[in-house]
Amino acid sequence: MKRLHLVSLGCPKNLVDSEVMLGCLERDGYTVVPDPAEADLLLVNTCGFIVSAVEEAVDAILRLAEYKRRNPEKMLVVTGCLVQRYGRELQNELPEVDLFTGTDGFQEIDALIRRAVAGGSPLLDLRPARFLMDRSSPRRLSTPVFRSYLKITEGCDNRCSYCMIPALRGNLRSRTVADLVGEARDLEEQGVRELSLIAQDLTAYGKDLRNGTDLPALLEGLLAATHIPWIRLLYLYPTGINDALLALMARESRLLPYLDIPFQHVSDAVLRRMNRPYTGEGLDRLLGRIRSSLPDCAVRTTLMVGFPGETEEDVEAMTACLEKWRLDHVGLFRYADEEGSPAFLLPGKIGEEEKQRRYDRVMQVQAGISARCLQKYVGRIEPVLVEGLSRESDLLLEGRTRYQAPEIDGCVYITSGTSRPGDIVGVRITEAHTYDLVGEIAGAASG
Repeated sequence: MKRLHLVSLGCPKNLVDSEVMLGCLERDGYTVVPDPAEADLLLVNTCGFIVSAVEEAVDAILRLAEYKRRNPEKMLVVTGCLVQRYGRELQNELPEVDLFTGTDGFQEIDALIRRAVAGGSPLLDLRPARFLMDRSSPRRLSTPVFRSYLKITEGCDNRCSYCMIPALRGNLRSRTVADLVGEARDLEEQGVRELSLIAQDLTAYGKDLRNGTDLPALLEGLLAATHIPWIRLLYLYPTGINDALLALMARESRLLPYLDIPFQHVSDAVLRRMNRPYTGEGLDRLLGRIRSSLPDCAVRTTLMVGFPGETEEDVEAMTACLEKWRLDHVGLFRYADEEGSPAFLLPGKIGEEEKQRRYDRVMQVQAGISARCLQKYVGRIEPVLVEGLSRESDLLLEGRTRYQAPEIDGCVYITSGTSRPGDIVGVRITEAHTYDLVGEIAGAASG
């Protein structure tokens, strides 16, 4: 029996790639083990998007390399965005790695491993990013059986000045509606009750197909062909959210009232330097449209502080917009220079201490907003997808409302009642904290 230990880093899109590799390797006779000391194959799927992700990936590689040093018979394989970006440098710096492959090649991981073994020397497989998975790709879920991600596109045609994704993942490539509907059916048969659609930009779906296919058409296909009760939309570009999408969400309760829309900033000057084609006023109008069509919709965004040329006035504009908009969830990042990106060459760099000060200020404002927003749920009975025992205490259950996405938002701590993981139950919310809710099971929830 061949044994595999996998470390998957980065975003859910990367996780789906890891699941494809797991499917390939299990088909080839491997079994997953949690302890790297017991594994014959040590595999790291890396993220290379920002400096902190690069550092995390290198640390993970070095940690697993220590197991290989103790037992040279183990095979160490590194895949993903970090390899696509720095493959040749990594091969020179990490001779203990037996195989490197980037964002196109992982789908043949079993064959590449055989090549590396047969060749008897480290292998670097780098190719242009053109692969697009489909329903036939072997995939073994690593998420709990009741929730999964559906990756509807690969690559990106947006050219944000700070972002390396198009260079690492290639241009936009959309899967067909029929293929995605088929995979959604497969996932439903495996027990999935929450399906989160992911892409670099969901609203770009279908543009490259040039046949009229778009995100609302895909959603209508998923709704017609499956009975999955919760369908969640993650990563929508602000200018791509149209009235057809909002009207469909208003009609269909299975499309969760939740939109993840990365704004990145609110200052017109900063947005221009980021090459984001909208304004702060445009974002304000977008939120008005969303709340008019979907009054109960939770909105999540990501913002960045410390972008080159950002002023104190720009940060004040950000906190003023947050106070006005009262967004449900905000992820905040400190800008980091990425060599090779247009923003790397911009003047007006902000020092690290100042970035941290701005970060702390914005997060303090948003924490207060989040605490106030969550108070509206107290006393309500909300459908909650039960995840299982709480990470905080075995005496509690833990779950999420429709307004909380897996892994990135807060949760609901359930203090009373029993349920199984994957059940959707009515929970009476009794307390609200800064990011989390507390409640008691009140009964079954429809859908």
